[in-house]
Parts: sequence; structure tokens; C-alpha cells
Amino acid sequence: MLKKGSKLNSILTGSCPKCQNESMYVDKNPLHLSKVLKMNENCSHCGLRYQIEPSFFYGAMYVSYGLNVAVAVAAFIISKLFLGLDLVQSFIVIVSMVVIAFPFVVRWARNIYINMFVSYDPNASKE
Repeated sequence: MLKKGSKLNSILTGSCPKCQNESMYVDKNPLHLSKVLKMNENCSHCGLRYQIEPSFFYGAMYVSYGLNVAVAVAAFIISKLFLGLDLVQSFIVIVSMVVIAFPFVVRWARNIYINMFVSYDPNASKE
């Protein structure tokens, strides 16, 4: 379904954006909250250094903000328009969804951000 070499594959799987052969994260499961932000230093296959410069992933906070707004808007539309909840109930649904989606949003934001700067290279290998 997700074709190797596509940015979407790298974003959704959390794989190295350059070679897409291994996960960027120490623990692939984002629900292990104590390890949700722990990343490998480099890709063991192609050698890509994930933190391209100091504080590189601070830019991912802006992506995270956009993703959280999208989650909140979707939760509001579903709760208010489709389920017919009142505003207080919709607010509770929005807050709940943002909290539940947190580990996924944090990782997707980092994945999207690094994929803005690094492209797939089918010939990538450690030199």
C-alpha cells in the first residue's frame, strides 16, 4: 500500500527519510510514552544523522501545532455536526482527542519536518 520511496511511507512509518530501511525511533511503538521522543542518532543503514543541526526538531513544533488544530477541528465537526453534542460536550471530546492523539502527532510532526529537508535516495548506503 505505502510504496517505499514515497514521503508518505517515511512519514507514516517513521522510517529513515533517506533510505527508508529502518525506524528513526529507538522504540517503534508511539504508545510507549516514556520513549516517544527517543530517536536513534544516525541511520545504521545509510548513516543519515537525524538531528541535522542543533535543536533541529524545534521546527517540528510548528508542524505539531498544525496537526493538533486539524485533530481539534475534526473532533469538533464529528462531535457537533454528526453526533449533535452541545458545546461543552464537544469541548470535552476535542480535549480528549488531542490528548489521545498526542504521541502520534508528536512523531508525525517530526517525521513531516525531517522529510521537508531530506529526500529518498534508493542508492543510499553507508560509505
